[in-house]
Amino acid sequence: MDVRDRIYIDGAWVPSAGRGTLEVLDSNTEEVIGTIPEGTAEDVDKAVAAAAAAFGEWSSMSHEERSKLLARVSEGLAARTDEIAETISKEVGMPLSLSKIVQVGLPTGVFSDMAKRVTEFQWERELGNSLIVREPVGVVGAITPWNYPLYQISLKVAPALAAGCTVVLKPSEIAPLNAFALAEILHDVGFPPGVFNLVTGVGNVVGEAIARHPKVDMVSFTGSTRAGKRVMTLAAETVKKVALELGGKSANIILEDADLDAAIPAGMFACYINSGQTCSALTRMIVPRSRLAEVEEKAKAAAEGFVPGSSLDPGTTLGPLASAVQRDRVRGYIEKGLSEGAKLVTGGTEPPEGLEKGYFVRPTVFSDVTPDMTIAQEEIFGPVLAILPYDTEEEAIAIANNSIYGLSGGVWSRDKAHAEQVARRIRTGQVDINGGAFNPAAPFGGYKQSGIGRERGEFGFEEFLEVKSLQR
Repeated sequence: MDVRDRIYIDGAWVPSAGRGTLEVLDSNTEEVIGTIPEGTAEDVDKAVAAAAAAFGEWSSMSHEERSKLLARVSEGLAARTDEIAETISKEVGMPLSLSKIVQVGLPTGVFSDMAKRVTEFQWERELGNSLIVREPVGVVGAITPWNYPLYQISLKVAPALAAGCTVVLKPSEIAPLNAFALAEILHDVGFPPGVFNLVTGVGNVVGEAIARHPKVDMVSFTGSTRAGKRVMTLAAETVKKVALELGGKSANIILEDADLDAAIPAGMFACYINSGQTCSALTRMIVPRSRLAEVEEKAKAAAEGFVPGSSLDPGTTLGPLASAVQRDRVRGYIEKGLSEGAKLVTGGTEPPEGLEKGYFVRPTVFSDVTPDMTIAQEEIFGPVLAILPYDTEEEAIAIANNSIYGLSGGVWSRDKAHAEQVARRIRTGQVDINGGAFNPAAPFGGYKQSGIGRERGEFGFEEFLEVKSLQR
């Protein structure tokens, strides 16, 4: 049992102003594995005051000193990889072997990247008789989700700190224990008091207090589009800067000449990674009607090749979902697909055999899905693939763009140049061509209701900067 009875404000572990606690559950067993304080708006006030007081000194610290501290955080995360990965695997359900690489390895890399970026960035440049200066935005409120909890924290905290901002973090109450580990590391490596602050609690209390706080200069939020709209509304009260990374319903277009033996297994993995709990998951597979039967056969085989089980079992390739709420929500979408007439290729609403305990959902594939069906329009956030047939390439592109979202996408063709032409016509923030490799430095973010702004690399770093011109 990991009992956390303090929050982190102004360089110290202090009691919350509230008396409530929240339980953290193991997604594999539904057992309580920890507790955290249920923070209050008063806690947010104290954290923001500490961040505001620390901003002047932190923002004026040399780039080299900030860089050294960030590099030491990266080293601290690397040293605790096994421990943190196991915690996240229990919280979220990602298989442990993948958690070490993704859930901890990527955050480790983010802090390392930002340590280098802060010293390499061009902070000033001449423009005519003006000096263009980049400066930190100020106090940043970071509100993060549960699906990639530490990675999403690092994509906000690391660039904000590198830019010279101070931070108040509210992690998801579903997967918060990893945030305490990060706070311990930041404390141990010597960040000045008030530069980083951690307040745990629920979104409609702590999150909303951060979003509307007049001394928070920017709020960076990752989560559902519904919650993002609420954050944006509250932030508008003080006209603060907002960065939003929201939902997705990403399309994977399989062109007529695609190599199905490569495209279908890769597409299934891109849909099912982290049990489908990925905003950029390729959940709509758009395929030529002439090859629909072949695609169904290969998708069925690929889906049934995933092994559901405990995230701590080395043989597991599909862990549980993060919560009972999420499990029930995903099963509800499967029922909706059946009721609206989609063809169930494999999977369904019943739990995987022998896994009645825990938040498990069977790997599921629907075919003959039409663009107007609920499972083709709404983000499911579980291991559910919708296969939509098309008759012409123009129709395929239209189906891909028929969404309120625009976060990610994929295109498969033996003709790479042709695939790129199609990719350019998809209204989305990123597109993988023939399973293009993940690039942690590439900008990540979406069009339409998938959000505002970009994360990762130089683009993510610049989100936390303001631009000033000095005329001379």
